Amino acid sequence: MEALIVPIALLVLAVIVVIRTAVVVPQQEAYVVERLGKYHQTLQAGFHILVPFVDSITYRHTLKEIAIDVPEQICITRDNVQVHVDGILYIQVLDPARASYGISNYQFAIVQLAQTTLRSEIGKIELDRTFEERSRINFLVVSELDKATEPWGVKVLRYEIRNITPPHDVLQAMEKQMRAEREKRAVILSSEGQRDAVINAAEGDKQQVIKASEATRQKQVNEAEGQAAAILAIATATAEGIRQVAAAIQAQGGAEAVQLRVAEQYITEFGKLAQTGNTLIVPASISDVGGMIASAMSVIQKTSGGNGGTAARG
Repeated sequence: MEALIVPIALLVLAVIVVIRTAVVVPQQEAYVVERLGKYHQTLQAGFHILVPFVDSITYRHTLKEIAIDVPEQICITRDNVQVHVDGILYIQVLDPARASYGISNYQFAIVQLAQTTLRSEIGKIELDRTFEERSRINFLVVSELDKATEPWGVKVLRYEIRNITPPHDVLQAMEKQMRAEREKRAVILSSEGQRDAVINAAEGDKQQVIKASEATRQKQVNEAEGQAAAILAIATATAEGIRQVAAAIQAQGGAEAVQLRVAEQYITEFGKLAQTGNTLIVPASISDVGGMIASAMSVIQKTSGGNGGTAARG
């Protein structure tokens, strides 16, 4: 048994030496190595050999992006309204050595700095603007944090406000205000719709009146043109008839035919006198039919010219 104690002790010692000297660093991680209590080097991903009992791994850092929850806090706006605000912060370690020796706990420090910066920025604006100024507030917080964390070897990538919660009474007042705004917009839209409807109706009536007047004018123009055309046609026909009668009178036997026609019409019309009324106005020379015909023929001869007169005398 005593002979086995020494080999076993040597084996244990070899295992301890291997464990303390052989180091495998995972991907996206970095180890800070101290030699005799002083910073020596930063081990990146891969296999490394340390000096046993001299080198030691003091800090282990992840190089991935880290999301840190910023607890809810009370902030006072410019118009003295308390709001509860919480958020989330995204950071990344760029220099493991400075992150190890620049500050004792960089995550806690960054969270505290984010809260104080957020309170400062919220205090510069009114409550109504806090909801619409989120992007600007996030940018300002990241800018301030990035300046403070640069000596620590940590990069602040983003900051996002998660919730902004005003007091209950303020929420009720905001809800009433939004409801009033909606009702106001609804009334305005309704009045504008009625106004547009009245304007459209008036415009329609106007166009209707214009179209009706244009139609009436066109109708009158058409009727006038029709009456003018009818009068012209009647006048033309009458003139043509008169010309034909005159030509017929001037022809051979025309005067005799006219005398016969006048005598017939005279006798026919004279016969109607007793049928149309009780009172009669009778010419003095009622029995002188020849005289009446001669008077009518003299008028015709004066109208038709010398040829007709000659024919009548013959």
